[in-house]
Amino acid sequence: MNITRIYEIAKHVLVHPKIIWNASVVLYKEGFDGVSIRLQALYYTHRYRYDTPCLTHEIISEIEAFEIKPLISILTPSYNVDQKWLSKAIQSVRHQWYPHWELCIVDDASTNASTINCLKNIDDPKIKICFSTRNENISVASNLASAMAQGEYFALLDHDDEISVDALYEMVRAINREQADFLYSDEDFLTINGWHVSPHFKPDFSPDLLLSHNYITHFALFGRRLFEEVGGFRSRCDGAQDYDLFLRISEKAENIVHIPKVLYHWRMLPSSTSADSGVKPKALESGKAALQDALKRRGIDGSVEEGNLMHYFRVRRNLSDKPLVSIIIPFKDRADLLTMCLDSIVQRSTYKNFEVIGVSNNSVEPQTFELMRQYVLQDQRIKFYEFNQPFNYAQINNDAVFHHARGAHILLLNNDIEIISPEWIESLLEHSQRSEVGCVGAKLYYPDGKIQHAGVILGLGGYAAHSHRLSNGTDHGYFNRLNVIQDYSAVTGACLMVKKSIYEAVGGLDAAHFKIAYNDVDFCLRVREAGFLNIFTPYCEAYHHESQTRGEDDKDMEKTERFDREKANLKARHAAILEQGDPYYNPNFSTDSENFALRFVPFAPCK
Repeated sequence: MNITRIYEIAKHVLVHPKIIWNASVVLYKEGFDGVSIRLQALYYTHRYRYDTPCLTHEIISEIEAFEIKPLISILTPSYNVDQKWLSKAIQSVRHQWYPHWELCIVDDASTNASTINCLKNIDDPKIKICFSTRNENISVASNLASAMAQGEYFALLDHDDEISVDALYEMVRAINREQADFLYSDEDFLTINGWHVSPHFKPDFSPDLLLSHNYITHFALFGRRLFEEVGGFRSRCDGAQDYDLFLRISEKAENIVHIPKVLYHWRMLPSSTSADSGVKPKALESGKAALQDALKRRGIDGSVEEGNLMHYFRVRRNLSDKPLVSIIIPFKDRADLLTMCLDSIVQRSTYKNFEVIGVSNNSVEPQTFELMRQYVLQDQRIKFYEFNQPFNYAQINNDAVFHHARGAHILLLNNDIEIISPEWIESLLEHSQRSEVGCVGAKLYYPDGKIQHAGVILGLGGYAAHSHRLSNGTDHGYFNRLNVIQDYSAVTGACLMVKKSIYEAVGGLDAAHFKIAYNDVDFCLRVREAGFLNIFTPYCEAYHHESQTRGEDDKDMEKTERFDREKANLKARHAAILEQGDPYYNPNFSTDSENFALRFVPFAPCK
């Protein structure tokens, strides 16, 4: 069976989306992950030919019943755009279900006669047009558009893109439901031939992801008051003017709401970064400048570095001091694993102010105790003690933290972890030192280089699972999420840093309900409930030789029953987030896959 050939045929033939979807599911189960993902992308593309939003009597009645019916001013700077694309952008606004809008277009002294003629032929009282006499670039033009605007909210639309017919309706609906003052939606990319491709399904507001790149992009809407309070667009950030604006608005907004629906279509033109991220090199420098300004405004002591891809960044925070870090390592025998773990810490760590507390849980092998004796003699930062009770991972760590750890920061570490990155402690500590941060997790690989952990997603498999697990370690992940600092609901306890004060405040790991499984997930969620952010950083890297210590739980009936009990405990305690969905995982994704696969949506085409 030539899988690639089947894909090529499906790409060029108008196959019903459900057939494509079913094929992708079969291929995924058979291990053809790459082709499965490509078919899912094709499913999304064909779906738009079958499934379009419908304006129903119920929606019309809902709009009429809105308590808040603000005028939405859509700001659109234009410059030498093909009249075909400009007309489509304008038509997408005219087709809006929500009727209370105005379109404010400022032409930035176009030299293209067709652009000017297109604008001059518009005769619509809801569309305001201003022609600048000199070219002053996008920020000036956008500010001029805002000066023309009368609306209580502003929205942004590029001159060659489109918004969906329900875009403003969904925004105003959220304003009425949640009193939002800054809103953004999901988006996709629109080819010249009219194909909808590469949907970007985003998380709810993730402040650390926004410091890594402008994931908000389109469709964005915000209160006029916010826009004026931050001073509008700034010309020094032209090319990344939206990013700069979103960073400043997010610092002032009272309620940032994400609408998990594709409401914006970003046209892939040769002149657009949607088609080629390198087409506007100045945008990279402007984005970097916007971030540097954000650090200054927020009082963050750090620097901005370019990321692994264009328009992605790393905000590297300087350490305020060099506190003692207590590394807790539970183990039972397996001197080979313990040697690997400790040697990687001692030999590769550039951060020196740490203590290692090794906790022997029912070890019996003489070579284990000899190894413990040797390490204590070699390095005074390493110490061991015995905790000889029935294995309870949560209880072992709690005992070490509450009775033995002296550090201001706790680093929970499995004995089957092998450190890769020398600055691993600094990469965790730069976030753990932040007052608003709780748990910080690492990027972990299986020994073969595939991803073992890159953040924990709630709801996968009905409970929780690891983001991008089994992806190639060199992959970018979904919109490069394998390579950027971001917020997650939880991270794995196999390598987790947290302030000791927070660990103590929430009562540590729950040794009664989560002796073996899900104690880290439960802990992270309780830390999050206490008001802290949990962070994943890809700059702390390690190999995780998982399951080499205890073995697989499903090989033992007693272990299986215990595992099921602890899953049930997680579901009972954290029912709300499991039912509502992980805020950092878009509901358009499947909960049956860890690779950000799309969720199948039943079709309801307009008649």
